[in-house]
Amino acid sequence: MYSGLGFRSSEIGDIDVVWHEGLFHLFHLVLPNHDYIAHAVSADGLAWRRVENALFISDPGAWDDDMLWTMHVTPDPHRAGMWRMFYTGLCMREAGRVQRVGLARSSDLYHWEKVTSDELPLEIPGGHYEHTLEEGRHWVSFRDPYYLRVGDRGYLLAAARSNEGPVIRRGCVALAEEVAPERFEFWPPLYHPRRYDDVEVPGLITMDNRFYLIGSIREDVKVHYWYSDELTGPYLNFSDNVLLPQGNYAARVFKDDSRDLALVWTFFYVGGDIGGDHLLPPPKELQVTESGALRLVSYRGFDDKVTKVEDGSDITPLDALFGNPAAACEASTDDYIAVSNSGFEAFLIKGERRDYRLSGTLALETSGKFGVAMHLRGEGDGYYLSLDLAKGIAQIRYWATNTQGSIEEAFHYHQLQTANFVPRPGPVDFTLVSYGSYIELSLYGRVTLTLADDRHTSGRVGFYVESTRLRITDLGLETLESPPDRAYAAQTPVTGS
Repeated sequence: MYSGLGFRSSEIGDIDVVWHEGLFHLFHLVLPNHDYIAHAVSADGLAWRRVENALFISDPGAWDDDMLWTMHVTPDPHRAGMWRMFYTGLCMREAGRVQRVGLARSSDLYHWEKVTSDELPLEIPGGHYEHTLEEGRHWVSFRDPYYLRVGDRGYLLAAARSNEGPVIRRGCVALAEEVAPERFEFWPPLYHPRRYDDVEVPGLITMDNRFYLIGSIREDVKVHYWYSDELTGPYLNFSDNVLLPQGNYAARVFKDDSRDLALVWTFFYVGGDIGGDHLLPPPKELQVTESGALRLVSYRGFDDKVTKVEDGSDITPLDALFGNPAAACEASTDDYIAVSNSGFEAFLIKGERRDYRLSGTLALETSGKFGVAMHLRGEGDGYYLSLDLAKGIAQIRYWATNTQGSIEEAFHYHQLQTANFVPRPGPVDFTLVSYGSYIELSLYGRVTLTLADDRHTSGRVGFYVESTRLRITDLGLETLESPPDRAYAAQTPVTGS
């Protein structure tokens, strides 16, 4: 888990990640000032150390003397062994209301030099896009650049706004072709859904010979995606095109064809508050289903963090927490039956736990409510993950005593995240990851809930039932090596010097 360290816990902003010579390189904005682009490295994608900052705002009078916004780093297709960073810049003389895209170049990812020319920085043209302060929302949107190669041709995407339609629904993905080194010609929007104010941090990848366009939407603070068989569209969406649930934002995809690996990175708004704390959670692996939809699966890097494996007698019997006389847990050699004939009960694994991966299968044998409970303390304060197999809804809430509250506010009951899934007949395969403040629930092998909350990072874990009969099988628990604390990022770093 990485938050950028520093005075504020909300410093990390939009991110980009590349892999080079055995290291992940993370580039990210620094909030709220946006005055430089930070750089960190990691061998495993989980523990990060800061290195030399990549880029700073320029001196007063320059086109990027106010703020630096989202960037994208790729190999330079015109200079072997070099890297390019397209980045967004704002200037003071325009009060930051005009966004432009600039370029920096590096030979090692650590030392960057800005490039200026007759063609750079890029400005969004008219024709198809808002490009003056007199239009639309009276600021010029042209940010969050994303460069890609398709065959021997290069293209630049960016968050922009169409110059037609209702002002609040003009958000689109701009498209330009690199017709000569660092010279671009703009095309009509790659995609204009006519639904959102902006489509932020766009990205375009190819998987299974299909194009997938990814974008973050401010209206619901989620990551969405669309697909097309052709680069220029038309782009379509499935009935559910949410790639990551609420609170996850500014997704970037790192794709390594040599290792058949695609990783999705985001930053996360803790508590779902755009103005709150931010952090970089572990990545998720991106796959294509048989229907052509995208799905996320848990990061295989957790396999290398397992320090202890427990199952069966190591973690049972399951203890009843609330003493409900109408509830009981029956054990056999292969499974456990958690029953509540009336009312609510939680059955918990032995001992308090932190940093673990819990897995198994759950089968609901009668109607009623059930779910997973984690980080429980005292009389049951902690997190409750409810699973509705009829409606395909997973929810996680924090439910605890509020000792400082009035009679009407004697408890905390906060819905932290909700996501949909497609129920299947028979048992539900699940995996629950607890890693520092990070919580991840996978159902049927697919990441369903992914969030962070640091009110509790340890406690008891188990299952709850309410007026139902739940069969639990193949139960196993792996202890994970704890993530480094925030100070780790500021230890003497590996540098590119």
